[in-house]
Amino acid sequence: MKSRQAAAPSPKELYSQLRALTWRELWSEEVAQFNEGSERERFENVAVIRAVGVVFSESGPPEQRGEVRQWLRRLLQDPQEKIRRYAMAAMPKIGAGESEEAELITLLKTTTVDREKKYLGKTLDKIGGTATLASMDAAPAGLRVQTEQKVKASLARSHSPSTIRMDSSLADAATLRINLRGRSGLERIVREEVEAAIKARGQFRITDMGPGLIALAPVAAFTLGDLFALRCFGTVSFVLGSVEALPPSYSGARAAPPSDINTAAIESIAKVIASPLSRNLFKTFTQGSQRYRLNFVDEGHKRGAVRLVANRAYELCSDILNDAREAPWSIDIHPTDRGYSVELSPRISPDPRLFYRQDDVPAASHPPLAACMARLAGRFENEIVWDPFCGSGLELVERALLGGVSCVFGTDRSSAAIAIAQANLAAAKVKIAQTKFTCCDFRDHANLAGFGPNSCTLIITNPPMGKRVPIGNLRGLIDDLFALAATVLKPGGRLVFANPLPSAVVPSSLKLQSKQIVDFNGFDCRLEKYVKAAK
Repeated sequence: MKSRQAAAPSPKELYSQLRALTWRELWSEEVAQFNEGSERERFENVAVIRAVGVVFSESGPPEQRGEVRQWLRRLLQDPQEKIRRYAMAAMPKIGAGESEEAELITLLKTTTVDREKKYLGKTLDKIGGTATLASMDAAPAGLRVQTEQKVKASLARSHSPSTIRMDSSLADAATLRINLRGRSGLERIVREEVEAAIKARGQFRITDMGPGLIALAPVAAFTLGDLFALRCFGTVSFVLGSVEALPPSYSGARAAPPSDINTAAIESIAKVIASPLSRNLFKTFTQGSQRYRLNFVDEGHKRGAVRLVANRAYELCSDILNDAREAPWSIDIHPTDRGYSVELSPRISPDPRLFYRQDDVPAASHPPLAACMARLAGRFENEIVWDPFCGSGLELVERALLGGVSCVFGTDRSSAAIAIAQANLAAAKVKIAQTKFTCCDFRDHANLAGFGPNSCTLIITNPPMGKRVPIGNLRGLIDDLFALAATVLKPGGRLVFANPLPSAVVPSSLKLQSKQIVDFNGFDCRLEKYVKAAK
C-alpha cells in the first residue's frame, strides 16, 4: 500500500494492480496492511477483499483456505457495510461452508440495509443449503423467491441429479407442436427424412415448414428416442405456448418483438412455463429433479428479464426450477412477428446420435449437415465411397450408417484427422468390406491401391472453404475436385459436396441434379449433387 499513498488509484486501477500480485504478496503484504489500516484506509482499499477472493481461487494453497475463510467471516462483523458486502461476495470463490452460511443468515436477520440484503441473497444463492431455506421468512418477498429457487436447484443438483428419459412414452398430446430446427436451406432433406419415418412408423404428421424449421404434431404415443432416430435435424423443441408482446392495435411487420419486455409479457411467459403441458412434459421425460435453463434466443443475455420470468414461474409452480448450471432442459424464448414462442428443449450431451464420435478436428463438419449430405447422396448397394477431405470422417460414417457401403476411402492432409476418422468409423460398428484412410493431398489419390478411373460410386465431402482453414487457391481446389470426380466416378456415380463458390468450371460429364443454398453460420454455401453421365 505504500506505493499507492502518493497517488491514489481509482478502485478499478487498484483492483487491477492487486490482481497482478502473487498470492503470497497479496496475503502477506496487502491483507496485513489492510487489517492494520484506519477506517478510511480500509474503506478506500476495499478492493483487497475482492482480489483475495479471485487470486485465492486461482492460485491459493488449499491448506490456507481455512485461514482465509476465517478472515472473511470476521469482516462480516465490520461496522462498514461496504466491507461486509465485499466479504460476502468473496466467500463463494473461497469455498464457503456451513459456518459462513450461518454468519450470513444471522446478518440477513439483523441488517436493515436494503442493499446489504440484496447482496446477502446473491451470496446465499451460491452457497446456501437447508439452513438458508429454513430462514427465508426473514428475507424480503422478492429476494425470498429468487434465493429459495436457486438454493433448491443447487440442492437438487447435488442430491437428485437429472437425466433425460429417452424411452419414456408421451401419449394424448395431439395438440402439441414439435419443432425440428437446423440450418436454413436443409429443410427439404429434413422433411424427406421425416416423411420416410412417418411412412414406416406413423406417430407424427408434418404441420409446417419454414427456413430452418420443420414442425410436427404427434398422432400417436412417442418417445424422445423416436425423435432422435432422425439424424438430419439440429435441435428439437416442444412448443409450450405463444406470447404476444405487441399491443393489439399494432399492424406493422417487424423482425422481433420489443427489446424491453413488458410486465404483461413476463407474466404470460411465466404462466406458459408453469402450464399443465409444461409440467406433463417435464414429468414424462425427466428422471430426477425438473430443472431448466432460461434463454432468450437472439436477444442477448437479458439477465433482468430472465430473473423476473424465472421467479414468477417458480411462484406459480415450485416443482420446476430454473437453474443455469447442468440443467437437463432449456426453455428458449424465440422472437416471433408479434411476440415470443416459448419452447422446451432437451439438453442431451453427448447427442445419442453421435455415439460413434470418439474425437473431432478443428473446422469439422456439423453432424446434422453430414447426415443431410448422406441422405441427399441416396442409398445404393455395394457403394464405393470416397471423401477427399475426410476430416473427422462424419460424412463417411453417416453414409455408412444408411447401409449398402462395401468400401470406404478417406484422404486428408492431416495425419491427426486420418487417425480420428478411422476411430470414428470403427466406433460406428458398420460392416464394411474394405476401408482405407491415407494422409495425402486428395490430388494424389492415385497412390491409393485399387482406386483409379471409374472406380468410385460416390464422392461425398465438405471441403475446406478458407474461412477457418486458409486456402491459397480455393477456386483451383474446387476445379481440381470437379476434374477428379469426372475421372474416378463410375457412370451413374454421384458427387455430393458443399460448394463455397457461386460458379465453377464443371466437366461436361457431370450433370447437376440438385442445388440448394445453405446457411453455413454467417455465409451462404451451395449444397450440390452431380451425377456422372453414362458414355
